Amino acid sequence: MTDRSEVSHLLRRLTFGPTAAEVDAAVAAGAGATLERVLAPIGRPATVPEAGPFRPGKEGRQEARRQATDAAWWWLTRMASEPGAAEKLTFFWHGHWATSVRKVRSAALMLGQQQTLRRYGGGGTGPLVRAMLRDPALIIWLDGQRNTRKAPNENLAREVMELFTLGVGAYTEDDVKAGARVLTGWRADRTTATATFVAARHDPAPVTLLGRSGAFDIDSYADLLVQHPAHLPFLARRLWNRYGSPATPDAATTARLSAERTTTGMLRSLVTAEAFTAANGALVKQPVEWMTGAVRQLGVDLGALPQNKRGPILGGLRALGQVPFRPPSVGGWPVGTPWLTTSSAQARLRYGQALTVLAPEAVETLAAAARGDRTEALARLLVVDAWSDRTRAVLSAATGEPRRLLALGLASPEYTVH
Repeated sequence: MTDRSEVSHLLRRLTFGPTAAEVDAAVAAGAGATLERVLAPIGRPATVPEAGPFRPGKEGRQEARRQATDAAWWWLTRMASEPGAAEKLTFFWHGHWATSVRKVRSAALMLGQQQTLRRYGGGGTGPLVRAMLRDPALIIWLDGQRNTRKAPNENLAREVMELFTLGVGAYTEDDVKAGARVLTGWRADRTTATATFVAARHDPAPVTLLGRSGAFDIDSYADLLVQHPAHLPFLARRLWNRYGSPATPDAATTARLSAERTTTGMLRSLVTAEAFTAANGALVKQPVEWMTGAVRQLGVDLGALPQNKRGPILGGLRALGQVPFRPPSVGGWPVGTPWLTTSSAQARLRYGQALTVLAPEAVETLAAAARGDRTEALARLLVVDAWSDRTRAVLSAATGEPRRLLALGLASPEYTVH
């Protein structure tokens, strides 16, 4: 890898699409300094928009949908304006602890959860797991409201172990039942956007859980989860699948990441591993990553975009199947080739064309280049290392139409897979 392709690969994976100017600065600074700069914002709080309290009834539901759309737009604007790794890591955790506003029905709860993911997501997982077990959006999403001493509901306890902390095979059905009893008594309130513990609904009896016996509370349960030998390797594999490759990491890479005690440390270890360099071109961009990267590289200012101009962004994400705060299930969004379908390719071309209308300066940049140089100018603009012969042939036929050339570049395999 050349210095430019090395830092481009680093920035494409850790951030939501670097601009050519950001790559220039990274080449000048070097990969090591760039890595530290990109990781530095992780853990900083954000000022989230205010969302009104939940109100029942038809008007309340309509208002909740409007607030959810506004919250998604706010987050997309932040993704497109922040050059560091923090927003992408927060989005990773959002897909990991997958919670949907469709059932939660409260933008305030979803934004609160997002703040928790942002605050704790870069450190050790102990504080994060403790906070998420108390998270009112997750409690509603996984039926914690129904979990009482008289009628334990196992949904939250099962998914916490299977999808969030340990993985299949690291726990038993008895562990699920015991975990559910430990989590009894927690209630979430959409109106106040809070979760509270109701002792009368809690089962305080001792249980045997993950090989330990005792009267556990929510914090000691969280400690059992993060101290379990399956936890860090499970997280290492999840991070690798999102930042490295959809293929299962080898034992050495898993061990390297698992040796770290913070998520930021895992990311640093991941992008400096030999296997990471070899994985260049192996990861399909998720729609939010594709759209946000395009917005950044084309210079579209989402914060200044009026309501009637937002269709290409929100409509494009809906068509591609990924809207913030709306994962399809508790399993989150897929990784890898499921995003490569005929319909998604058509959508990327269609909405790529719509994005070019919002980016006249990017079109002018291509138009200013000599016609024979426009495919290389496009590669620089979109931070693509190189075009395949097949893609170059398609692009070369469109060099006389800069706007069409730009749309084809956004829909190309080299831009979609990085």
